[in-house]
Parts: sequence; C-alpha cells; structure tokens
Amino acid sequence: MKSSIDTLTALEIKTYQEQKLQEQLSYTVRHSPFYQKLFKKHDLEVSDIRQLEDLQRIPPTTKEDLQDHNNDFLCVPREKIIDYVTTSGTSGKPVTMALTDNDLERLSYNEALSFSCAGVSPQDILQLTTTIDRRFMAGLAYFLGARKLGAGIVRVGPGLPELQWDSILKFKPTYLIAVPSFLLKLIAYAEAHQIDYRAQGIKGIICIGEAIRIPDFSLNTLGQNIANKWEDVNLYTTYASTEMSTAFTECEAKQGGHHLPELIIAEILDKENNSVAAGQQGELTITTLGVEGMPLLRFKTGDIVQAHTEPCSCGRTTMRLGPVIGRTNQMIKYKGTTLYPPALVDILNDFPQIKSYVIELSHDSCGLDDICIKMEAQVSDELMEGIKDHFRTKLRVVPNIEFTDQHTIEALKSQKMSRKPVTVIDHRN
Repeated sequence: MKSSIDTLTALEIKTYQEQKLQEQLSYTVRHSPFYQKLFKKHDLEVSDIRQLEDLQRIPPTTKEDLQDHNNDFLCVPREKIIDYVTTSGTSGKPVTMALTDNDLERLSYNEALSFSCAGVSPQDILQLTTTIDRRFMAGLAYFLGARKLGAGIVRVGPGLPELQWDSILKFKPTYLIAVPSFLLKLIAYAEAHQIDYRAQGIKGIICIGEAIRIPDFSLNTLGQNIANKWEDVNLYTTYASTEMSTAFTECEAKQGGHHLPELIIAEILDKENNSVAAGQQGELTITTLGVEGMPLLRFKTGDIVQAHTEPCSCGRTTMRLGPVIGRTNQMIKYKGTTLYPPALVDILNDFPQIKSYVIELSHDSCGLDDICIKMEAQVSDELMEGIKDHFRTKLRVVPNIEFTDQHTIEALKSQKMSRKPVTVIDHRN
C-alpha cells in the first residue's frame, strides 16, 4: 500500500497540506468549543491562517489544556462517537480521545501505510504482543491497519512467553509487534526450551514503546542486545501518540520514522514556541488533518526530536523523525549536566546483571534535581564500580544507586491507572 504524496517535492507537499489545513481549520473552529474560545481570545480568524508559516499565530495547545478542558475539544454529538480511547497516563492525568467512524477509517489508513513502510504486505501475518483492550488506541490501530492492508494478525496480547511461542509455532507469523525489552524475554524463553527462534520465518519486528536507536540511527544497547541474538531479523521502530492518531514508522533504510503529510502537520519548536533551525532538536508539535471527533491545532507532544528532510534512499521524500531524545517535562539538570531519562536507560541496559530498575527523580534539600536509581541485581563491589565508571564515562555524572528486591521494583513500576510498567517516576511536581 502506497501513499499518494510521499514522493512529491517539498513544495508540492506543502501546497497539499495548506489546502487540507484550510479544511481542518474551518471545521475545527466551527465545532470545537475550546478553539472557538482560543480564536476569540486572541482575535484570530480562520482566514488569517493561509500558509503553514501562519500557524505560528495560533498559540500551541498543551497536554494540560487537554487534561483540564477535555470535553471542550469534542466536535461531534456523542451519538457519532464509535470508540473512546485514553492516553496511558505515564506523564500525567490520562486524557480521553473520542473517535468517529471516519476517525477509525483514518486510523486504519495510517497504520496500513505504516506497516507497508516497514515492508509488511498482504501476504504477511503479524503477531500482536501488546494489548488491544483497556482503551488502548495502538492495539486497535494495529488490528485495523492489518485488516486495511489485507495482512493477517494474531492477537495474543501482552506477556506470557509460552503462549507467544505457541502462537508463533502454530500460526507462523512473519512479523511481530512488540515492546523491545519483551523480545529479550521471548529469546530467553526460547533458549531455555530449545526453540530455534531464528528458524521460525520471522522477517521483521515492529518495535513500539521503547527506543532501540540513538540519534545517529545506530542501535542503542537494547537494540544491539536484540540484534546480537536475533541476527537475521529486521528491527523497525515506530513512534506515535494517542492524541495525534498517526505514526512515524521506519522503512528498510532505518533512517527515521516517515511522516505521513496527508494526516498530520509537524513542527519542531524551541522553548519559545519558535521553529528550530534545520537539524536542531526541539519539541514535536502537531496539527491533525482529517480528524472529525477531536482535532488538535499545534498540540505540543512533549517529545524532543530531530527532523531529517533530505530524501530517503527508499524513494520517499517525506520528512523523517529521529528517535525521541527525551520528554520536556522529564529534563534533568543534575550536577550541572542536562540529561533525559533515555540516556540513563541506555547505560543500565549495558549491564545484564541488572534484572529490573526504576529511575526516581526528585528535588534535594536545596531544590535541585536529584536522581535515584533503584535496581534489582546481585550486589557486588565490582558491579557497583562498573556501573559508576560507565556513568562517569558516558554522562560525566553518577546518580544515586540503591539495590533492592524484585517485589519493591515491581510495586514501584505498577502505577495506578497506567497500562504499562513505569520506569521513570518523577516526584518533582
């Protein structure tokens, strides 16, 4: 399945998006109580926004706006809503997004294109190792996308390595959709039960929820650990969020997730909400196109990314996003060094002796950022010194480290109302 515009010139894509933006703006300001108030407050008219550059005139929408005025974003009567989904709530109060039948069709189109980008065809079978229930949009999107593409899908759900392998051996999927760290558990189970996982016909794995690459697109420690074991499988990353109902997915070049310009306008902004210079990092800010239930204008995702605009070797000319560097609300200023949790995670993944961990952020008695990493591991002076040396070498600073038991770690990870384990707990708020 191919997009109709992913090989157009940058100017042609911009012209297309500006036409679609006019349609979305007219619809949104006519039907959304939130944006009606916003435009009135700032004396804005839809006619003021003609080009993509004019978006700068609209104040960005924040996660707090969605949390505090959730119902005011709804643009349709409730009888037109087909499905309700919520965000995971790992970085604040969960937000509800309502989807109409047209929104679900858009979601299926998005995911079919994303799967196709990663090489999935109608002849393939995908195995879903994540949940499709609990108001989780991604699981639903994967199912709808496979159906749209004409590929098969096996909905196994999360966890249970034994059931995952039973399904792989029985249904012979060619692709897995999985959280990367779970793949290591699958490999460990296969090795313990004499399953030749390399001979099961799995061509590719679409990795969700965790980074497997660093900004230069090489594999990080987690990705390398998987690749070292499962040498012949292709690892693809995908980035998405519930609010934008759109994904950025890697192609065979593995040089960033491709933008779907017919579904979303993407801006990369600095702290003053200005566009960053080409090649610079900033916060991904999106405007949805073609959304009926709860469209968003200049929504700040909170994710720090870098855009790449040179044409891809796959033939697509669309912008690509590099891996998420961190979240704006999780930036840490520790002993004079600016850090994001993914940098800590990458170092911890270098030590197979660490079975599980949680990163806790807090303020010390002087109000400065403090880091404590609680980990489950066999305590030894050699391990402690190795971890500290690694932090000094990679980040120049060493966080506080505490060894504890599995029960304590799992209790910390299991945050109320969160669908997934939480590895970063921020007490600074």
